[in-house]
Amino acid sequence: MIQDWLHELLSAAGKLFIHPLTYWAILLILISGYVRIKRERKDFGVKVSPLFTEWRHTWKISIGAGFLLSMINLGAGMVFQFETILLLGWITLLLSLPYRFTLLSPAYTLGITYLLLLLLPIGDRLFFGGTMIDGLQQVNLLGIVLLLGILLIIEALLVRRAGQEGFPRLIPGRRGGWIGQHHLKKMSIIPFFTLVPMGAITPFADFWPYFSIGGESYGLVLIPFLLGFDYGVKSRLPQQAAGSLFKATLLLSLLVLLLAVGGIYQSLLIFVAAAAAIIGREYISYRHRIRERKGQPYFRKMGNGLRVLGIIQGTPADRMDIGVGETITKVNGRKVDTEEGFYQALQGSGAYFKLEVLNAFGEMRFVQGAFYEGDHYELGLVFVTGPHRER
Repeated sequence: MIQDWLHELLSAAGKLFIHPLTYWAILLILISGYVRIKRERKDFGVKVSPLFTEWRHTWKISIGAGFLLSMINLGAGMVFQFETILLLGWITLLLSLPYRFTLLSPAYTLGITYLLLLLLPIGDRLFFGGTMIDGLQQVNLLGIVLLLGILLIIEALLVRRAGQEGFPRLIPGRRGGWIGQHHLKKMSIIPFFTLVPMGAITPFADFWPYFSIGGESYGLVLIPFLLGFDYGVKSRLPQQAAGSLFKATLLLSLLVLLLAVGGIYQSLLIFVAAAAAIIGREYISYRHRIRERKGQPYFRKMGNGLRVLGIIQGTPADRMDIGVGETITKVNGRKVDTEEGFYQALQGSGAYFKLEVLNAFGEMRFVQGAFYEGDHYELGLVFVTGPHRER
C-alpha cells in the first residue's frame, strides 16, 4: 500500500510541470508585470518594482496552504472527478483572460464551477476544445464548497500580506490634477493533492474515503489552483485597506465553511454556502469601491511637504526607515513641497543627507543616510507629480 501511495504521489507531482494552468500562470504574471512596469515608466519615468513582484512573497503561504489542503483532502478522502477538475481549469482560464487578477478569487472560480455542475443536466455532454467529456453522473458538490471556504481563508491571508507591498500609480483627480493610487494585487499558485477515481490506491478503512463518489480504487492529482485579487486604494494607506479587506474576507470564509459543514446534514446548505461566497465576495469588492470613490485622496500634492507614494526597490529609500504614506517636510534643514525642491536640497548635501519625516500619525522623526556609488540620485522615493512624459 505504501508503495502505491508513493507511486501516485510522484506521478501526480511530475504532472504538475506539464499542466497547462502552471504555464498559463507564469504567462499571466509576465503579462501583468510587463503592463505594470510600462505604466510605472509612463507615470514616474522608472520601474518601481521588478517583473515578478505580483508573485513575490506568496510562496510561503501558498506552499503551507497547499500542504494543509492536501492533508485535509487525503485524510478525509476527498474524491473529485477528472471532469470537475477540467471544468475548474477552463473557468479559471476564462476568468483570467483579461490578464487581470480581479476574478481569480475562489469565490468566483469554485463558486461558478459549483453552479455549472449543479445546473448541468445529469448525463449531458460537455464539449471542450474538441474533447467530449461524459461521466458527470456523480459530483462531489460538498467537497467543492468546503474547498471554497478554506481557500477564502488563504485569500484573506494573502490580502493582508499585499498591504505591505502595494503598486503605486497616478490617476486623474476629481478636481483636476493628479493623485496617487495603490493597487493591492497578488496572484499565487496553490498546489494541492486530491483523490480521483481510478488508480492504485485502495481504501484502508471502512470510513475512507468519506467524500467518495464511488469506485474501488483511487489515484492522485496535484491541482495548481490559481488565486488572485486586485484592489485599488487611494483614500487611505494600503496597510489600512488591506486590514479591512482581510477581516471582511476572513469573516466570509468562516460563514461559508460553517454553511458547508452544515451541508453534510442538510444538502440545501451547500447551495446557500456557494451563493453566499459569490454574493459576499462581490459585496466586499463593491463596498471597497464605494468607500474609495467617496473618500478624499490620501496621496495628493501638499503645501507643507511631500507625501511618499512609493519606494523604488533596491534604492537607498528601500534600505532606510521610510514608509509609504509618510511625509517628508525638510531635507537638510530646508523645507520642501515640490519634487524639484527636494532634488535641489538633496544635491547640495554631498554624500550625506538628513530628512525630517512625519508619519501617518503626525509624529516627527529624523532619518539620516549616505549615498553610495550607483545609488539612485533621488533616493528612490516616488511622489505625486504629473506623469513623467508631461514634466
